Formats: sequence, structure tokens, C-alpha cells
Amino acid sequence: MGDIKGFMKYPRQDFKKEPAAERVRHWKEFYLEMADEDLRHQGGRCMDCGVPFCQSGCPINNIIPDWNDLVFKGRWQEAVERLHKTNNFPEFTGRVCPAPCENSCVLAINQPAVTIKNIEVSIIEKAYREGWVKPVSPQHRSGKKVAVVGSGPAGLACADQLNRAGHDVTVYEKNEVLGGLLALGIPDFKLEKWVMERRLKRMAQEGVKFKTGAHVGVDVPAQDLVKRYDAVVLCGGAEQSRDIPVPGRELRGVHFAMDFLTRQNRINQGQKVPANEHISAEGKKVVVLGGGDTGSDCIGTAKRQGAVVVKNFELLSRPPTQRSADNPWPHWAFIERTSTSHEEGADRDYGVLTKKFSGENGVVKKLHAVWLEFGPKDPATGRSAMKEIPGSEFEVEADLVLLALGFLGPVKNGLLNDLGVPMDERGNVKTDANKMTSIAGVFSAGDMRRGQSLVVWAIQEGRSAAEGVHRYLTSELVRKT
Repeated sequence: MGDIKGFMKYPRQDFKKEPAAERVRHWKEFYLEMADEDLRHQGGRCMDCGVPFCQSGCPINNIIPDWNDLVFKGRWQEAVERLHKTNNFPEFTGRVCPAPCENSCVLAINQPAVTIKNIEVSIIEKAYREGWVKPVSPQHRSGKKVAVVGSGPAGLACADQLNRAGHDVTVYEKNEVLGGLLALGIPDFKLEKWVMERRLKRMAQEGVKFKTGAHVGVDVPAQDLVKRYDAVVLCGGAEQSRDIPVPGRELRGVHFAMDFLTRQNRINQGQKVPANEHISAEGKKVVVLGGGDTGSDCIGTAKRQGAVVVKNFELLSRPPTQRSADNPWPHWAFIERTSTSHEEGADRDYGVLTKKFSGENGVVKKLHAVWLEFGPKDPATGRSAMKEIPGSEFEVEADLVLLALGFLGPVKNGLLNDLGVPMDERGNVKTDANKMTSIAGVFSAGDMRRGQSLVVWAIQEGRSAAEGVHRYLTSELVRKT
């Protein structure tokens, strides 16, 4: 490493942020860039640890120590080349990934981890500014055609890899814009859409074809793709939102989180959403159910829309502030985390079970709930039994309730049912080790195959599926009789 004592000389320094009171007035990203010299010092904190657990903690096995060292030495162009060896979209992961690599950083055993995520996004943004990120088309084409269904991170990573291998790739997207949840699910204050459009433009220049407004299984018959293409990769995501079966669920004002987020993203992109379809938190008392990233995104969006108050209820117990004895390094730390949206103002409570909603004239007005208590963890499952605390029932006023309770897997109607692909025990698309389904030439990747997960896992899935497709296309299996 460039400075073997850097971790002792330089303290961790994170990106500065606009104050919460200022950033809720707009929809743009609010992290402030760091000077190159400060970034060099942060790269210098990367230790000569011998076994870089950060790489195993990263789903795409980024070669993190190498580009930390290159940044410390000021060799930025080499750093982005090393970064692109494993990550198709570092500008996405550098913004929205929760950085499992930092949880696995050796320095994190007893000190703040290296700022891996911040260094990553700084490398790629400097590369774009300097003109180092240029379209590179494959020198030879195989003559094989591949259809990728879905333009989220898994579909885009798969398409990018297959195009580089020389195959002709067409990406089908049911929505009017490309990007999947990157475009319509993640708010602009976490990922401005020009960031994604910049990468998509480069992919198009390299030869990837995109078709928007093409809903396979609805507008485009699924079997047509199987007949027309040498391989089809299903990357449609896990869009089946988890519902809450309680009295009053039918009241107006109780919505799935993704319906709320996608409508606002469309407005931010200049689209017109009919007044009767727009879901606004302006002037309302909002309750967000669910303590994950989607719930956090709802909080930040509601604050920017002008919510009067935002409450956030989580079913599970409050996580510890530090690692527990049964959650050692280098595993992901199951601790309480405060997102930037939480910083902007939300009352958080844990161990809350929603019992019902009540309202007036068909519109929700109150959420009724009860507090829970939790028993010891079951060694077999790692879960704690929970039961209602007698007499702890309470109610809160709610003009808008947002259900951010996770996802149950891919939507089955349409594409998947038409193709007849088998499902696993969790309701996701079942594949073999090459990501191929039981139908020859039909593959799957991302949340549709893995279940709800992280953007970085989606990229890994897409890259892995591309390897399987390439092996298939270059084997005897693709020879049609």
C-alpha cells in the first residue's frame, strides 16, 4: 500500500451533506464533493491487511484495495479501469449501495471503516469529467441475438456483458423510461436520473438496442421472443408488493410504497400524472409502515412533498446500536441505521403491529396498532417469537399510509405464466447454476430469480447470467435442428 500507516494518520472523513432543512426543498442529490487530496488520504487508510475481506463482502468482488491504493497515488485513470473490471455501473452503486464491503473492512474491527463507497463514486465521476469513459464497441459480432426483458440493474448488466461479448442484444422495458426501479423507484435525491441516462447513452453507442413501452407478456407475446431470439433473459424484478390484510385496508389514502414513489419520480421527470392518480403527502399526517430502504425513501419523498408529520413504524424489535455477540465481523452488521431521510424528520418506533385502519367517508383517518414484546431468539431460525402486550393498544392520526413491507417475488400473470417457467419454494423463477430455466435458451437473473435484494446483487446476477448465456450460445446447445 502507498502509506502503510495511513489508517493511523488519517481519520475517516465522509462526504458533507446539505443541511436537512435545505435539502428537503429540492429533489436533487445533496452530497458535496470532496477535494482530491482528502480522497487520497481516505484511500491511504486502506490497510495492508493481507486478506481483503472487503472483496468477499462485495457481491461483485470489486478489487477494492487496488483502486484505493491507486487513488492514494493519484493514478485515477488506472483506478477507473480497475473499477470497471468488476462493476458495470459504479456510478449507481457508489450512490445507492449500502456498502456491505465497509462492514467487512478489516479496519472496521475496531475503527471506522475505509470510505469505500465514497471513493468508488469519486473515481467514476472524475473519469466522466476527464473523458475517460468512452464507448467501446466489440470488434466482432457473433451473429447471435439475445432479448433481455427488464431494464433494471440486472437486465442492464446482463445486456452490457453480452454486448461486449459480441452478441446482438435488445432490451425490452414495459415502462416509458429505461432503468427499472433505478428510474421509477429510487428518488432523485438518492440518484438523479441524468446519472443513469449518461450510462444508457454509452450502452446505446456501443450497440445495445432498447425498446420502451414494450410489455412482454402483455403487448409483446412472450413466445414470440423465444422464437425470434437465440436466448431470452428474464430480469423483470420482484414487483409483487407485500400487502397488509387488516380491516380498513380498502380505505382511500392507504397505498403501496412503490405506487407513491413511482408517481413522484414520473413528475420529477416532467411527465404529467393525472390528478386523480397522484399520491401527495402535502399538508398530511403520514405513516410509513416498514423500516427498510423503501420506507426510508417514502419518508424523504413525503418530507419534500410537504407532509405535516411523518411517523415510521417497524414490526420487528429495535436493532442494537453495536454488533451483538452472535453478529461478529466480517458479517453484515444488524444494527440500527439512520438514513438521510430519517435525519430530515421522522418519528421512528419499533415493535408495532398494525391492527386496523379507520376513516370517514371512505378516506383513512386513523391507524390502530398495538405494541409487541419479543422472546429469545430461536437458534434454528434466528428469529424471536413476538406477542402483543396486553393493554398497549394505541391509535395515531393518519391522512396517508404507505405500505413499505417488502416484496413477495415476481408478478406471475403474463410473462411467467405464458412461458410456463417453474418457480422455486419462495415463488421466484427457478434456474440452474447457469441461470437457465427448464426451458432451453430462457434464463433469469436479478430479483426475479433471487428475490428482493440490493442493486449490487442485481448487477452480480446480471453478470453471472450473461456468462451462462454466453456459454449456451457458444455450445452445441444453440444449434437448432
